Amino acid sequence: MSDMTLSPAALDALLARVAALEAENAVRKTIARYMALCDVPSGALDGETLAALFTEDAIWQGIGPQYTEKFGKLQGHDAILAMLQRYLPPAPHFATNVHFLTSETIEVDGTRAPGRWIMLQASGYVDARAELIAARLDIDFVPAPNGRDWLIQHFRTERLFDAPWQVNARKDTTT
Repeated sequence: MSDMTLSPAALDALLARVAALEAENAVRKTIARYMALCDVPSGALDGETLAALFTEDAIWQGIGPQYTEKFGKLQGHDAILAMLQRYLPPAPHFATNVHFLTSETIEVDGTRAPGRWIMLQASGYVDARAELIAARLDIDFVPAPNGRDWLIQHFRTERLFDAPWQVNARKDTTT
């Protein structure tokens, strides 16, 4: 059996790797909660709010030709939440809305963790229209004061494409 004693430098390196992995996991949890809270019906837990996922001075920004004008650049909880609430119940906008994330990269650098995803959003609207939207998300996260969670500091979204789709009601053929 080999000696498992680690040098102080090796132990520090191992602890840094564990901290980075824990930070990546916390970032994933934050973005997953954000998407669940934006889904309709919401995947919210009791008392959970979008505000809790952002820093006080957070920025939410639409970029690119379709989103720069539509969303602009919003700063702070009040402005960000006011914009998001225009799309969530009880506002009459989505009948259903589901978000999927893929192509993830997260790079933890001590007190900062930029993440990047491709998001697919499947939306059915109250006026019976439906569409699929793909967007690139570039999001900067920072540690929360509690030291466990990570919060959104700068959220950037850029629409890549959209396509209408038909929502067909399932017909009962058992007669």
